[in-house]
Amino acid sequence: MNARLRRVIVSTAGLALALSMTAACGKAGGDKKDSAASGDTTSIGLLLPENASSVRYESFDRPFIEAKVKSLCASCKVLYNNAQGSAAKQKQQFDTLLAQGVKVIILDAYNADSTQGWVQEAAAKGVKVVAYDRLATGPVAAYASFDNEKVGELQGQALLDALGPQAPDADIVMINGDEADPNAAQFKTGAHKVLDGKIKKVVYEQSGQWDPIVAGQKAAAAVTQLGKNGFQAVYSANDGMAGAIITQLQGSGIKVPVGGQDAGLDAIQRIVNGDQAFTIYKAYRPLADTAAELAVDLLQGKDVKSVATTTVDSSTDKNIPAKLLDAKVVTKADIAQTVIADGLYKASDICTADYAAACTAAGLK
Repeated sequence: MNARLRRVIVSTAGLALALSMTAACGKAGGDKKDSAASGDTTSIGLLLPENASSVRYESFDRPFIEAKVKSLCASCKVLYNNAQGSAAKQKQQFDTLLAQGVKVIILDAYNADSTQGWVQEAAAKGVKVVAYDRLATGPVAAYASFDNEKVGELQGQALLDALGPQAPDADIVMINGDEADPNAAQFKTGAHKVLDGKIKKVVYEQSGQWDPIVAGQKAAAAVTQLGKNGFQAVYSANDGMAGAIITQLQGSGIKVPVGGQDAGLDAIQRIVNGDQAFTIYKAYRPLADTAAELAVDLLQGKDVKSVATTTVDSSTDKNIPAKLLDAKVVTKADIAQTVIADGLYKASDICTADYAAACTAAGLK
């Protein structure tokens, strides 16, 4: 082969190699671009609302959701943040998840009325939002919660039961949840549905804003306005507020039935001790498991209707796929069959030294 032909062959081979390398680089770059456009397909965002008035979010909701996601999708991870009682902080956390390319977000909105624009922006980017516990506004993809109006009905009936024969002549105080929270409105509606006509009158009704300090202040105002004998029971929308209300009443020498919600450990101890009449137990694990199942199904492009067996309407959207769970009343007589039987607490968790005698009397030791 002469030198000139050899140069042509080498040059042609070199050109072919260069072209093939360029094509390969172009394909690799294209894959990277496509991957970025498709977002993070292994991460699920989890945004919870606060950690001051209720211990449930850090102690139960978060670890249960993380564990269930991992069991359903070994390669998936949960990107978690807590709003610490700030709608503005939660919005920043939501925006960060969008910027990270997360494709599914489990959102327990601190202020559900404020989320419409957030959820619309997420939907426009192909990001699915699972509303958790309270129904966020905007086009959420699915909703996991309890039937909150029925929860309010359970609270109202438990308060009637605590009053017993005294109920028809009883005046009661109501300290409701935050008016910006749709759950609080549903609890209030359900409670009134049961109480109205069965008691003498609601003589004082205010929002405690899910804040124990505010609830304690409202209880003090009720005592000042009505006097020590001016009411026979207190409805509190949750346990955090109930604890502050009870402390305020005890300081004023008042002993009346006070009920709450959430089955917090301190509330269970107050019930054992006879300080709180009841709480509402909303089993956290089934709720967390439901949210995780919905989120993983959405992440994997599956139909959520196998989990979401009903639909609900929000103030902005209709026919949202949903699963609504049932709650239970817990009184002193029910503790062993509910929170202990379900493994939420051990008897030893409840029956610390300060409550040992009360636990013995209640048959928990």
